[in-house]
Amino acid sequence: MSLEQKTANDFGFIFAVYNALFVINRVLFILLYRILTFCFYIAILLLKYITFVDMSKSVLIKSSLVKKYWMSFTGLFLCLFLIGHLLGNLQLLLPAEKAQLSFNEYAKFMTTFPLVKLLSYLTYFSILFHAVDGILLTIQNRKARPVKYAYNKPSANSSWASRNMALLGFILLFFLVIHMKSFWYEMHFGNVPIDKQAFSELVAQGMSEEKALENAPKDLYTITSKAFENIFYVLFYVISLAAISLHLFHGLNSAFKSIGLSNPKYNTALKIAAITFSLIVPILFISIPITIYIRSIL
Repeated sequence: MSLEQKTANDFGFIFAVYNALFVINRVLFILLYRILTFCFYIAILLLKYITFVDMSKSVLIKSSLVKKYWMSFTGLFLCLFLIGHLLGNLQLLLPAEKAQLSFNEYAKFMTTFPLVKLLSYLTYFSILFHAVDGILLTIQNRKARPVKYAYNKPSANSSWASRNMALLGFILLFFLVIHMKSFWYEMHFGNVPIDKQAFSELVAQGMSEEKALENAPKDLYTITSKAFENIFYVLFYVISLAAISLHLFHGLNSAFKSIGLSNPKYNTALKIAAITFSLIVPILFISIPITIYIRSIL
């Protein structure tokens, strides 16, 4: 076999593997979206029939303590994801032309770089596990005390957020399904055009039009901007982020206790950290759609 034939075979094999990985990746993305939607409907059914569930058959991990550990670790990991996601999204606040190039390149990097894709799968797993584990913990807590106290004044020793974590989680799950359908699903499977500005710059640098079409990122910036020019979507986003803020505040405090960080010496510092994170991160996220909407009406 000649060197040219061997090289052609090698490239053919690499191309076949790449195509197979692309198909597998596409199937996994579609499966994740369907699983999230399924979890949303399951959450509705579980909340509706919560008092009739047989915990001996429905608990994923028997020990409530183990479930709390998993909830804490997956929750803390998702906090790190929120920071990374926020830093990427803040590029939308740059001047329009610069924001378009920067955000679209960021979106391309996040969907093509192997290590980031691996972290994405870990994030998907964490979201699903956190959601399911939270539902099961709620059911277990309800089953542990099917009869309410004769006198019960929960506001005396617990916050509204701590008593309604299941409701907040349900709102977040609903938000996640809508949010992923609007952006993540469109980015991977929707008819998103390429970034014409990036395409023109690649051609100006001497790249052929065919190669430029392959290398130019999708124009997710325009899709995102159009969504945030809709006042109803902006309001939905703001309400959802308010729910995330409450969820974060109680979740972080609970996580610190569950993993053994609770200590009189630095409980105050931990509480300040939880308050700061649960306020600043959602506020910065909220600033993005509000800024884009204001720009659109000026």
